[in-house]
Amino acid sequence: MKMMPKLTLSDAEIIMQACVRKAEEIEVDMDIAITDDGGHLILFKRMDNGRVTSIDISIGKSFTASAARKSTRAYGEVSLPGKPAFGINTSNQGRFSIVPGGLPLFVDGQVVGGVGCSSGTPDQDELVAQAGVDALATLLASGQPESAASVRLGAN
Repeated sequence: MKMMPKLTLSDAEIIMQACVRKAEEIEVDMDIAITDDGGHLILFKRMDNGRVTSIDISIGKSFTASAARKSTRAYGEVSLPGKPAFGINTSNQGRFSIVPGGLPLFVDGQVVGGVGCSSGTPDQDELVAQAGVDALATLLASGQPESAASVRLGAN
């Protein structure tokens, strides 16, 4: 049997707070989604001026990052015509995202979830998601969670 760390609602709230702070800092209201290791939604926030059309996009980015265990930017780079993952964005009932802004969350080499952000430019979305990844790293480094022995966040 394999024992794996799990992202809690409390962890997701800390990640969300960091994402919101970064979005406020760059002055872009975002839609922010946090999913578990299977891509299931744990927490979602639409800031006051977050785009309605970005709700599903942010959730799709988080789903992709957690379920596929790779950043949406990385998938975007390998999904162009002639590349090995061309067409992957049509998989999973169209939920698979290849636009930057989705990052996986790893603890002890295991994916525990993903963060997906949308409403800004792809680079802004990824910057806000990275703030959430960094917040989890800080939390784990503080020794609070029991699974903080070794951490690899935002990889792939």
